[in-house]
Amino acid sequence: MENRKRPFEADSCPDFIFKTPEKRVSVDQLQDSDYMRWGVDETCQYLRRENLGEWEATFRAQKMTGIGLRYLNDAELEKIGIECLGDRLRILHSLRKLWQIQADPHKVFNDPIHGHLELHPLLIKIIDTPQFQRLRNLKQLGGTYYVFPGASHNRFEHCIGVGHLAGRLVQALNDKQPELLISRRDILCVQIAGLCHDLGHGPFSHMFDGLFIPKARPGLNWKHEIASLAMFDYLVNDNDLKPVMEQHGLVLPEDLDFIKEQIAGPLDTDAAKGQKKPGSSSWPYKGRPEDKSFLYEIVANKRNGIDVDKWDYFARDCYHLGIQNNFDYRRFLKFARVCEVDGQKHICTRDKEVGNLYDMFHTRNCLHKRAYQHKVGSIIETMITEAFLKADKHIKIEGSGGQMFTLSTAIDDMVAYTKLTDQVFEQILNSSSDELAEARHILRNIICRRLYKCLGQTQADKPMTVTQENLRAWERELAQCSFHNVSLQPEDFVTNVIYMDYGMKEKNPINNVRFYCKDDPNKAIQIRKNQVSKLLPEQFAEQLIRVYCKKTDHRSLEAAKKHFVKWCMDKNFSKPQDGDIIAPELTPLKKSWSNNNDGEDGGEGSSGEVKYSALNGQKKAKKLDF
Repeated sequence: MENRKRPFEADSCPDFIFKTPEKRVSVDQLQDSDYMRWGVDETCQYLRRENLGEWEATFRAQKMTGIGLRYLNDAELEKIGIECLGDRLRILHSLRKLWQIQADPHKVFNDPIHGHLELHPLLIKIIDTPQFQRLRNLKQLGGTYYVFPGASHNRFEHCIGVGHLAGRLVQALNDKQPELLISRRDILCVQIAGLCHDLGHGPFSHMFDGLFIPKARPGLNWKHEIASLAMFDYLVNDNDLKPVMEQHGLVLPEDLDFIKEQIAGPLDTDAAKGQKKPGSSSWPYKGRPEDKSFLYEIVANKRNGIDVDKWDYFARDCYHLGIQNNFDYRRFLKFARVCEVDGQKHICTRDKEVGNLYDMFHTRNCLHKRAYQHKVGSIIETMITEAFLKADKHIKIEGSGGQMFTLSTAIDDMVAYTKLTDQVFEQILNSSSDELAEARHILRNIICRRLYKCLGQTQADKPMTVTQENLRAWERELAQCSFHNVSLQPEDFVTNVIYMDYGMKEKNPINNVRFYCKDDPNKAIQIRKNQVSKLLPEQFAEQLIRVYCKKTDHRSLEAAKKHFVKWCMDKNFSKPQDGDIIAPELTPLKKSWSNNNDGEDGGEGSSGEVKYSALNGQKKAKKLDF
């Protein structure tokens, strides 16, 4: 192949022929994304650069600043004396470049969920870093992959999807409402926040911050969002991206604050807790002023939970789990609109979409019940957590300055944390160290499907505050029962408390959504549940108690199941679904567990006949035959 290359004749040709032109970014171009801060001089400078200098005097006479450019249309240009249609179109074409984020060539990705999507070059710079590539080795659904064989997708593709959807939503708002003055800077920052929102996840995603860290470091208030901020800072600094960000029009450190605030909320801890400092304004954010409050509702919506993060994981998780997704985010994009609510601007949707939003949160609840909180997937994550706890002190990860960290302390150093992924599972499983023998045994049991067995599920009458001490006490109570002369110890039981809700604990998230009507699209209204349907949930949260047994031999398991039913009776919890099969000699002894459930077993007033007072002059509804 070498002899096929054309020889480079440096002496015979002028230097300029072979010199590759360097890509230059002018100082003026850096300001384009921030055109709303322009004064008259900067506006006229832009006109000259676009070969529109002949109209500079006209723009100066009208004192035209950057803010006014967004409101210019054909009629306004004609009013100020630009009579020729061709000139007006040239001016409008040049002005549109300021708020349309298409100045640089985009890279195309083929995604199974969103199809062919384009990402800005700055997003590509972020993706092509070790900190972001780490997400390729973090399963999106953690231990759920051991139950649903299709759930092999990772945080990497999810984050790319969220970055894409964030751009689509903010661009849709920009196209429909140019008066919002959304700049190219705003759009780019929102996309970066969507792309980087999950940088801080640990091995097996939510298992790491939901199960492992609370047990490994009790008392530490740590969530993956905290690590996402630290990892984002490390990513920017380690890859020297600040100059690149400035080249693409970002203003630092203001835009870095804005990106991080979208991921984790206000950076000021007092503001995040709702505590107002003396002399400070009520607006808690630094990155953007209050008139752009709607931008904080795109990536992680703290107001009502409707955000692009959910849109992507609904579609992506359902696709890989083989579960039907009933929510179509494309329809929401069509109807999304910003309206003013109590002095702030919020993203609203059409009044007719309220039913679809209830379906969205119902989809979320179904995914938790059927997949995320699957009883087998949950116990697998519990077993992985046990293995990680036993291996914690014996896994050494080198961090900054050569300092060594463990599984649980790597979160304190982003150099070490970058090296911590799902691969630690195989590291323990394939180790030969005696120190990792117990952890290795647990992981081998998972691989060989020797799992702890679920004894059943129950509920308390009212929600309870459950601590680790409560769980240990319950395990001691379960061990006190005795059947078939089988002795069980507290350590033979595992109790888990599962919380199911619509995303805002016991509250109805739709109460925090505002809608607009076709007749007045600028007025935000609230729609209450009783205005929608009587078939919607009465409660929006529930607490499930699951009990597992580590002993799996038939005799111990049968005794443990009876232990569980007896324990539910003593605690006045609900009857397990298979309680009458497991312990038919026990369940009749509990009066409240009788099967005579009023209104649930086809008695009077139930299926077949509907009773209600006069309707359209009729005294009683006729029996409905189905």
